[in-house]
Amino acid sequence: MLRLTELRLPLDHPPEALRDAVLRRLTLPDNELRTLVVFRRGYDARKPHAIVFVYTLDLVVANEARVLARNAADRNLGPAPDTTYKFVAQAPPAAPRPIVIGTGPCGFMAALTLAQMGFRPLVLERGTIIRQRTKDTWGLWRRGVLAPESNVQFGEGGAGTFSDGKLYSGIKDPRHYARKLLAEFVKAGAPEEIMYVSKPHIGTFRLVTMVESIRAEIERLGGEYRFGAKVTDLLIEGGAIRGVELEGGEQIEATQVVLAVGHSARDTFEMLARRGVFMEPKPFSIGVRIEHPQGVIDRARFGPNAGNKLLGAADYKLVHHAANGRSVYSFCMCPGGTVVAATSEEGRVVTNGMSQYSRNERNANAGIVVGVTPEDYPGDVLAGVAFQRKWESLAFQAGGGGYRAPAQRVEDFLAARASTAMGDVTPSYKPGVTPTDMARCLPDWAVEAMREALPAFARQVPGFTMPDAVLTGVETRTSSPLRVKRGEDFMSLNTSGLYPAGEGAGYAGGILSAGVDGIRVAEAVAFHATGQEVPKGWARGSAELVYG
Repeated sequence: MLRLTELRLPLDHPPEALRDAVLRRLTLPDNELRTLVVFRRGYDARKPHAIVFVYTLDLVVANEARVLARNAADRNLGPAPDTTYKFVAQAPPAAPRPIVIGTGPCGFMAALTLAQMGFRPLVLERGTIIRQRTKDTWGLWRRGVLAPESNVQFGEGGAGTFSDGKLYSGIKDPRHYARKLLAEFVKAGAPEEIMYVSKPHIGTFRLVTMVESIRAEIERLGGEYRFGAKVTDLLIEGGAIRGVELEGGEQIEATQVVLAVGHSARDTFEMLARRGVFMEPKPFSIGVRIEHPQGVIDRARFGPNAGNKLLGAADYKLVHHAANGRSVYSFCMCPGGTVVAATSEEGRVVTNGMSQYSRNERNANAGIVVGVTPEDYPGDVLAGVAFQRKWESLAFQAGGGGYRAPAQRVEDFLAARASTAMGDVTPSYKPGVTPTDMARCLPDWAVEAMREALPAFARQVPGFTMPDAVLTGVETRTSSPLRVKRGEDFMSLNTSGLYPAGEGAGYAGGILSAGVDGIRVAEAVAFHATGQEVPKGWARGSAELVYG
């Protein structure tokens, strides 16, 4: 099989134009092109009046050697790499059952991969099954009633369930784990296009049925799920895991435990600190959600092609380095989506963004966040959690209670005056917003950096500082404020058999990178369970979040 990259065609090209373009590019007779598969399709919108699709194609031809020789000068043609996932081991008879804590993308991909290798994992989830979790989450959004163990952060599917469902990342992936993840998602009901579009997404509603399908497959392969199973302690002897203890006192023995708890499991972090599991503070970010009419973003990015169904709703990715030394960037941009209440603790307000697959809501939203470093929150390893809670509590107070969020018009924010009403852009956040001064619930240095960044972003995206654009806050859960350190063997530095994984452990950021990390950790569990050492260099290609 051959791979051909950088094949460009007009946005409105007919389907047959793709094959014709390949034949012309390779000077190939029609009968010698046996198959053509789209491996990737993106678009180049740098010239909005002349947007083009950019294809990467996998081809089967009659005589590969002759085609390669004839096109030797074409750097974009060569043998296609093998992207087929290969399992690293199979469970031996009577292999001990590993425990996976958490059912977010990291947890369920770790459990699925382990189950496919025959390890029959026990999956423990503090929250509820996804259907009940959805009802509980709507209870917060519609009635202002928080269920502390079943919400945007906790429950089957993890925090990514109530998001845009983005399935792309900037991770290094030399072993093509992302292809495995995408293939498993398609098997579970995701649209096949996620295998080839450049920025795949699936949206919240489709994620619900997919997560259920993946759970059913894990159970079919011998795995077991337990919901309402909150892990409150680790059983450790001689620096090695011997099991876990659940709320209520039940103890479950295990010598391998995957810790995939997510970035909001603050009580779990406190337990790990008490147990002396090695952790360290790490950078994260803080800021707000910004909302514009989606049409403003479409016109800014696509010009006369705004509204073209082939392009869908436009997105953006922005970064600004402020004079005070802070980096400001857009985070988790949700085209045609809504701003959602994402708290998991009483008396605190947290925002996030969400889109459905259709991305057809009125507004676009994105986090506009400022980098935070451990120097900003000196103290012990849990000081970052305290820092987040401080601003979330102030946001709750500024919102007036009932989980209403503080909000401000962009014009007022830039002028350093409180908003008294919203304008033409209707905030999408439920249970509702309270016009105020966002500077009340953000660090001064973050406000200063954002006020400098927004006009800079407007030079890249015309209309970004439109007066009635809405800022809603606060956004604090961009990533975990700490890292549960692991070594080259993927185990905790000082607790053998404990495998920190995903966003909560500080090794991922987003659905795809978290899922990939889950696969990699499952492989490490399999290596150790079968008496093998993790191969040297296996930990390279980290799925850790790269800001921006």
